[in-house]
Amino acid sequence: DDSDRSRRELKLWLRMLLTTRAAEAELREFLRVSHGTTLPRFDVMAALWRRGEAISMSELSRMLLVSNGNATAVVDRLEKDGLVKRSPSETDRRTVYVALTEAGKMTFATLARDHADEVSRIMQDLPDEDLDTMSAILKRMGERRNAAK
Repeated sequence: DDSDRSRRELKLWLRMLLTTRAAEAELREFLRVSHGTTLPRFDVMAALWRRGEAISMSELSRMLLVSNGNATAVVDRLEKDGLVKRSPSETDRRTVYVALTEAGKMTFATLARDHADEVSRIMQDLPDEDLDTMSAILKRMGERRNAAK
């Protein structure tokens, strides 16, 4: 029955949303209390770490799915703390690149390790099979969504 299916889909959606929000709240609090930082700062540093080289502010915004203004505000604070550096493009004066400084790389290495440990703590009660099953399901959902674009 379509209405039963719809109710089950909505119930699953709400469970996923509530679970994600609760885990994110725990991570935000962990980063705030244990490292005096925020999840947006962590996310910016993680994106720069993954890339391993300077990237444009526009590309950073796209990677993080945030506005240029939001990314700029976070980068401003990270730059003030000496964790990232900006550099102008040599070919386009409208483009600014951003990269982690050496201090930023060292700071992020510690943050990433502790963040991973906290994620493990949050998920510690899930058996391996559940992790694998949930991961496979979410991967399929993402693949279907991307194929539809």
